[in-house]
Amino acid sequence: MPDMIFVNLPVTDLAAATRFYQAIGCTKNEQFSGETASSMVWSETITFMLLTRDYFATFTPRPVADARASTEVLLCLSRDSREDVDALAETAAKTGGTADLRDPMDLGFMYNRTIADPDGHIFELVWMNPAGMPSGDQAG
Repeated sequence: MPDMIFVNLPVTDLAAATRFYQAIGCTKNEQFSGETASSMVWSETITFMLLTRDYFATFTPRPVADARASTEVLLCLSRDSREDVDALAETAAKTGGTADLRDPMDLGFMYNRTIADPDGHIFELVWMNPAGMPSGDQAG
């Protein structure tokens, strides 16, 4: 089995969150989905587990963060082109999310836009051309 990551996210409206993640390219895995969770497969190695807030709370002794009020994590998703970054940001904005929480970043070799899902979880969408990266001290 390859190394995988399962990103567990608390959501207020499971149906709306599921529709959003399907719209941005995830496939729902019915085997691990139900009334309190949707398993949304992004790739062979990345799955977003959307959990109702009450169900999510059963996995942690700490308070569940409100992603609209505080940032608990920044997730970065790579795309194959600048156009893919733009298309995904526009899809997010049309399906209950928010595009461009900050201005897009264009460094020539790297292009980045930020989106939030309907619950406020933040995603960086990035395209990068490693061959165009500055070397050494110029990269920072």
